[in-house]
Amino acid sequence: MANVLGEKIRRLRKEKGMTLDGLAEASGSSKSYIWELENSNDPLRPSAEKLQKIADALGQTVEFLIDDEVNEEASADAAFYRKFRKLEPETKDRIREIMDVWSKAGKGTKG
Repeated sequence: MANVLGEKIRRLRKEKGMTLDGLAEASGSSKSYIWELENSNDPLRPSAEKLQKIADALGQTVEFLIDDEVNEEASADAAFYRKFRKLEPETKDRIREIMDVWSKAGKGTKG
């Protein structure tokens, strides 16, 4: 049986339609390293830096990958916000405007 970290990486990778090669490239790892993380019964102990790169590529947090108690949706939101904080102010303003429009449109369709 594969390890929890490996199971989460595999599931998220497949949900995103990524191949082993794709995740390896996006995270700066090798295909064999990602395969080993996903399939080893005796899991590797990736560095914090490696885990962060893999989590970023999968749109999640490191905490979600390594902790069974972390909620996946909350983790994805946290990962999104970390990316958002790094954007230029003008880009942030545009995203806020889009969210406002979507929010107003959503209110009109519910009920």
